[in-house]
Amino acid sequence: MLNRLLDNAGSEFDEGIATRHYQAIARTSKATATRDLADLLAKGCLQQLPGGGRSSRYRVSD
Repeated sequence: MLNRLLDNAGSEFDEGIATRHYQAIARTSKATATRDLADLLAKGCLQQLPGGGRSSRYRVSD
């Protein structure tokens, strides 16, 4: 998933990626998508964009 984010950083993910989008692309459950995104965030691979709650979006860290 991280490779796809990096490959399409300028197009498909202009506004970042939300849990629902991750869930659809990875074909996984909401719980797994949430865990995966939290793990990538904790490892510093992703940054959380302003906003929060159900509208949380993430982008690849610089």
